[in-house]
Amino acid sequence: MNILSSLGKSARERASTLLYGLGFFYNVITETLRFFKRSQVGYKVLINQILFTGYEALAINAIMAVAIGAAINVIGSSLLPQFGQSQLMYTILIIVITRELGPLLTAFVITARSGTAIATELGGMVVNHEIEAYISVGLNPISYLVVPRFIGVVVSMVILTVYFNLFGLLGSFVVVQIVNPTPVSEYLGNLLSLLTISDIFSGLVKAFIFGIIVSVVSTYQGFSVNRSSTEIPVAGIRAVGQSFILIIVADVLVTLVQYA
Repeated sequence: MNILSSLGKSARERASTLLYGLGFFYNVITETLRFFKRSQVGYKVLINQILFTGYEALAINAIMAVAIGAAINVIGSSLLPQFGQSQLMYTILIIVITRELGPLLTAFVITARSGTAIATELGGMVVNHEIEAYISVGLNPISYLVVPRFIGVVVSMVILTVYFNLFGLLGSFVVVQIVNPTPVSEYLGNLLSLLTISDIFSGLVKAFIFGIIVSVVSTYQGFSVNRSSTEIPVAGIRAVGQSFILIIVADVLVTLVQYA
């Protein structure tokens, strides 16, 4: 009987957490629609978030993109000619980078860097009673703390995904020349002839959704901290874990819709 009671209590707690999370997401979206109509200090937070999430992640994103693009080119150049399908290398390169690995790996990088930082920063503000200070002077913490980070992460995610795609498709060409020299005109011509609007749009849609997931989960977990400073790193870990799971689920669902 105690086991059944515990299971029932656990289910109620999960349902309550889910409803609270949906309410939090609704408030974030509502305040986001009002954000640009106001003149507020939130713009400084927004700019700083874009600089931290986007600009400071350019180097690692470029290295990953070039490495993956080069690996695909090298493997494709070695295996596909054996089956008389050399031209498929460019199709595979476009699909793998623009539709899948571009937005997915960018989301993982942002989650590991910015997701953790946001959750721990907001958690620290809760413990230090800074959130209470906002409320006491009539300021909505979601408007001034969450929304700028939400917008900053989403914008950075989309920009970094485009950046990843460019380096993956074009930057890898430099590396490929060492292993399998290919004329620039041939390489670019084959890429552009096979690259479609749907390939680009697919990656951007995923990047937009992943940005929403990372920002909302991270800010939610930051606010979930109560009074103890020991909860702050736990909130950061939960933010990363939940973001990874939701990103993978969202990636599968979007892919199923695209290829259905």
